[in-house]
Amino acid sequence: MGKAIAFQIGPLTFYWYGIIIATGIFAGFLAAAWQAKRRGENAEHILDILFYALPLSILGARIYYVLFTWEQYKNDPWEALAIWHGGLAIHGAVIAAVMVVIVYTRIHKLSFWHWADICAPSLILGQAIGRWGNFVNQEAFGAPTDLPWAIYIDYAHRPVGYEQYDYFHPTFLYESLWNFAVFFILQVLSAYQVKHRRIVQGGIVLSYFGFYSLGRFFVEGLRLDSLMFGPVRVAQLVSIMLVVISFAYFYYRQKRAA
Repeated sequence: MGKAIAFQIGPLTFYWYGIIIATGIFAGFLAAAWQAKRRGENAEHILDILFYALPLSILGARIYYVLFTWEQYKNDPWEALAIWHGGLAIHGAVIAAVMVVIVYTRIHKLSFWHWADICAPSLILGQAIGRWGNFVNQEAFGAPTDLPWAIYIDYAHRPVGYEQYDYFHPTFLYESLWNFAVFFILQVLSAYQVKHRRIVQGGIVLSYFGFYSLGRFFVEGLRLDSLMFGPVRVAQLVSIMLVVISFAYFYYRQKRAA
């Protein structure tokens, strides 16, 4: 994964990337457990969901990435398993996490939409914190820029063709700030849902997909390392689809419940 070392204890090396990701996961867990308790639910379900979702989300993120970059792995398929060399896609992780919640709630005879609403704010919080792992790794940055908040990228991390540029758009920062804003929006919507019960079940998670994807669409347009499907940026294509489907289905469910 990352190259920025935080500290070492004997033979063990701890990287900032891993520490930041772990912090995001822990913060997300606390947020979800709090959401469960405020709704009178057993917060132990959150721990159980996390137990399955964490490894499967990493696997999903890797599979998604490899599918769209198969050219670099087809001659050495075993390299596709080398997750420590980097290459994860958040959409793949989210797909895996949603599948875990679907299966878990079916097995335990729980409402998927209810528990998805509980988990959604924690997911975007974890993403907001986790994006700072890109900062320490000097990755997921955007096109060259001379804006005052541009980020300096070491020569070794600059993409081919951009070696002559020093400063780039901090797209990880743009997405992180947007994700924190979405977290705040979801918290407000969730409080309104709990207090007034006028937001249909599923409204929070659908808002998560819609609002997150809206910001991701614009941020992705600045990045230099986008996964591509022909001439199209995969993340932008997925994002615009999620914006339309999520908000449209939210509206449909809301009208149906009225």
